[in-house]
Amino acid sequence: MLVRTCDSFNIHYPTMATSSGRAILSPPDLQTPAKDDRVDVFWHEGMLKHDTGRGVFDTGMDPGFLDVLENHRRTRTGSRTWFQSSKGAPLPPLFLGIKDGLPSSPNCSLFTPKKSSYVLNHDCRARRARIRNMSNCEYIDELVEADKKGQGKIICPGTFLNPGSWDAALLAAGTTLSAMKHILDGHGKITYALVRPPGHHAQPTQADGYCFLNNAGLAVQLALDSGLNKVVVIDIDVHYGNGTAEGFYRCNRVLTISLHMNHGSWGPSHPRNGTVDELGEAEGFGYNLNIPLPNGSGDRGYAHAMTELVVPAVEEFGPELLVLVVGQDSSAFDPNGRQCLTMEGYRKIGQIVREMADKHSNGHLLIVQEGGYHVTYSAYCLHATLEGVLNFPAPLLSDPIAYYPEDDAFTSVVVESIKKHHKQFVPFLK
Repeated sequence: MLVRTCDSFNIHYPTMATSSGRAILSPPDLQTPAKDDRVDVFWHEGMLKHDTGRGVFDTGMDPGFLDVLENHRRTRTGSRTWFQSSKGAPLPPLFLGIKDGLPSSPNCSLFTPKKSSYVLNHDCRARRARIRNMSNCEYIDELVEADKKGQGKIICPGTFLNPGSWDAALLAAGTTLSAMKHILDGHGKITYALVRPPGHHAQPTQADGYCFLNNAGLAVQLALDSGLNKVVVIDIDVHYGNGTAEGFYRCNRVLTISLHMNHGSWGPSHPRNGTVDELGEAEGFGYNLNIPLPNGSGDRGYAHAMTELVVPAVEEFGPELLVLVVGQDSSAFDPNGRQCLTMEGYRKIGQIVREMADKHSNGHLLIVQEGGYHVTYSAYCLHATLEGVLNFPAPLLSDPIAYYPEDDAFTSVVVESIKKHHKQFVPFLK
């Protein structure tokens, strides 16, 4: 069937009380996983070549008076932890020493994309063909030329293109495309692209926020080019998924929803604020829904936002495929965010997203990795998300931090305000 291109990613380039009296979120209503329930994990070790360096926070700066510098926030250590330390977990989302396509557990299989397929390479024509759905030529050429020089370059604040970074970015994009194609070809229903560098801040004309290529955006456009008419992207990274929104800002076939802390713009590389009034343009007006949650929003606040804002919007939109853009930097202990999700909250979000996928897209769901900067707790939160997606009847891992106080009263007020705004200004939700 004829597929109309969309904007910039196109061919043009109940609470319960504990014994201590504190209120916590009720456990998710999980069902026992079906025997064929599984997550197919896509990963390529070449993505670890992206070395973001050391310095003060994410600046790469050495002021000269500190004895110890810290790793950049987007360190490869986090990805290694997700990949390696999880092999001993009850539900290993990633497992070493197995052959491609063979299950690492009854519920997870690992796939390594082949370079001859959807992993991008350095051949000019092949590169142009693979990135045809992304970015303008000038931006891509800038990255290619910076890589050829073999020297580190700051593309924008906090975002470093060092030797090996471009290879890793191509692999990340290609790995995500492979995960999407796996679904489109009928080989699996749920795939998880564990990729770095991340992508959801990358815009059609510039890098931003540690991101070079918009991995999820490329995958969504592949789905549209393959004949799907409606795709929804739900982004729960703590930062606004501005790049994905920008790519489909004039498109009515992709509903982009971003739940993020209310951080606003952080400079020229991130011009949009992520506020509720940024609803899209032209045919895409109303199809970009921003849900800026107040700092300190936790498990109950996020669950309320999901059930009151996300679920009704997805219901009205009626997608053929769901994409969950996940960042563990929304956790209570992440150094790059100011939200308060715990494993319990991530598990609940996974359950809600799975319910929507079962209802609207025959269970088809692509999960794409973004942020998460607490090296160990991020892996736990990832595990909890997959537990929810797989409908496990009870937690398989206990939370090592267990409990974080949450006052969700203000978040509830904000959610109700956003709901009123949507009903007033979003055409398909009126």
